[in-house]
Amino acid sequence: MRLFLYAHGGSSNHGCEAIVRTTASIFDGSDIELYSYRISDDYAYGLDAVCQITDPKTVRPNKTSLAFLRAYLALKLKGDHLALDLHHERCVLSQRSKNSIALSVGGDNYCCSSAGKYMDHRALLERLGVKTVLWGCSVEPDMIDREMRKDLSRYDLITARESITYEALKRLNPNTILVPDPAFTLSCGRGRRPDGSGMRGYIGINVSPLVQELEQSNNITIENYRSLISHILDQTDRDVMLIPHVVWEGNDDRIPLGRLYEEFKDTGRIFLVEDQNCMQLKDIISGCEFFVGARTHATIAAYSTCVPTLVVGYSVKARGIARDLFGSEEGYVLPVQQLKEKEDLTNAFKSLYSRKDEIRKHLTDMMPGYIRGIDAAREAVQKL
Repeated sequence: MRLFLYAHGGSSNHGCEAIVRTTASIFDGSDIELYSYRISDDYAYGLDAVCQITDPKTVRPNKTSLAFLRAYLALKLKGDHLALDLHHERCVLSQRSKNSIALSVGGDNYCCSSAGKYMDHRALLERLGVKTVLWGCSVEPDMIDREMRKDLSRYDLITARESITYEALKRLNPNTILVPDPAFTLSCGRGRRPDGSGMRGYIGINVSPLVQELEQSNNITIENYRSLISHILDQTDRDVMLIPHVVWEGNDDRIPLGRLYEEFKDTGRIFLVEDQNCMQLKDIISGCEFFVGARTHATIAAYSTCVPTLVVGYSVKARGIARDLFGSEEGYVLPVQQLKEKEDLTNAFKSLYSRKDEIRKHLTDMMPGYIRGIDAAREAVQKL
């Protein structure tokens, strides 16, 4: 079986890296090619060891074609860079996807402003006769408009990673199945912990610029994290491990985490983890007694290693995954949009932290069976 993975965000987002790594593992023995516009990132974190990576710069469009001339004129006459970029992507997909099953691995790309590009890609692949899979996705039901409904109904297979998305998409496309995010199957590497930190028993914390952008009150997110760290240091004997999971330029977890580290470093009980690959980060997260995270795949790393977790969520994926794991997202997910007072996060943490042993046991009991659900996704792709 030959798989062509596209709509990849680059490995500086370690969730994207985790999806590619685990997809390659799930389909071990298959010929897997990854189309990436952040190829230097993917090589830096070692994805070339698990799949072939296509550099789009090596794919040259036919400059005498009518489609190229139209895109070129749009650039010169209207300053429309997107038309030429989209034409180039069409050329890559046309040349590289032949005799493949194409997996759109972007996860929540249909929730972002560039969803139209991915609809265009799927339509092109369909015209080429390529089987298409929307892989491990989350889609906000309220964002599905008429054009998106038509597009989603045309996929040969959709694997939804949580039940909210599944219920919405099953009505549009009967070829939709509910399976865990593939990153639940990610193996741990050997993480590099900061000097002086312990191996286990710390409280892990992750925050992102993305959740800060969605806050309803200026700086309320950082104020809540600051209050939470103060509470942990004052009221428990646990150290705090600050763990970045996305290090994209302009959307880098190390920026807000670095601010928090500078404020509390003199306590000697707070540590800032350096950037490393997703398997190493999962190893560090697995050593937490408790985890508070904003990035979805950081929380997946925690859940899958049975670490009690409070999610500072912002979207359907956080709510849906928690609902599937615990029966309800209530108390397990604190939407960033609901942060009003600086103690909101601390109060949510205290409530869940008091039940940490119960939560860990629940995850330990149910996680093996939950993760085995990914077998259904592999079997469904193999049948295409």
